[in-house]
Amino acid sequence: MNRIFGSRSTAPKVSLNDAINSIDDRVGSLDVKLSKINSELSTYQQKISRMREGPGKSALKQKALKLLRQRKQIEAQKDQLENQLWNMTQASMTTDNLKNTMITMDAMKLANKALKAQYGKIDIDKIESLQDEMLDLIDKLNELQESLLMSNAPEDISELELDAELDALGEEMDFESEMNESGLGVPSYLEEMQGPDKLPAFIDEEEEKKEKIAN
Repeated sequence: MNRIFGSRSTAPKVSLNDAINSIDDRVGSLDVKLSKINSELSTYQQKISRMREGPGKSALKQKALKLLRQRKQIEAQKDQLENQLWNMTQASMTTDNLKNTMITMDAMKLANKALKAQYGKIDIDKIESLQDEMLDLIDKLNELQESLLMSNAPEDISELELDAELDALGEEMDFESEMNESGLGVPSYLEEMQGPDKLPAFIDEEEEKKEKIAN
């Protein structure tokens, strides 16, 4: 029976990715052949252009035409393989997208189940009660801060007192300015610098002393 109908093949089935890699390798080998043929055609073309008409030139033309026919056949085979490769690549991408979709759906189902389990443990009434307690504590804390601010606030100062103090400062500044212009007084911020002990020492003074001693 096996001789008539044949036996089942025990070889492992080729996956889609393996088939894509195989076709890609075949396309690469065809590219190598085309490159070699193009190089030979270029050499023949250069030789033919330099030769005179005769049997030698005709023989080279025949070889060049033969290579052109081979190139046409290889290019047609390459186009066919590239079309197959494109279709198989599209099928592989579709399969991968489908797998990713199934993985996403499984993950969403697990997440939905976990959310339902966790949601069942949540007591909304307790959450609302906690929120009410937190709001009450915040209100009490605000009232406490307001009361502390009220107790530490300074007494109100009338505008008349502020105006009088401002006028007094202006008079004092005018008086000091008049004293400085007349040379009768020294500004208060320079009083601390008066006296020989508080005057800064300069290098020029030291040089003048040395000159007097030399003279």
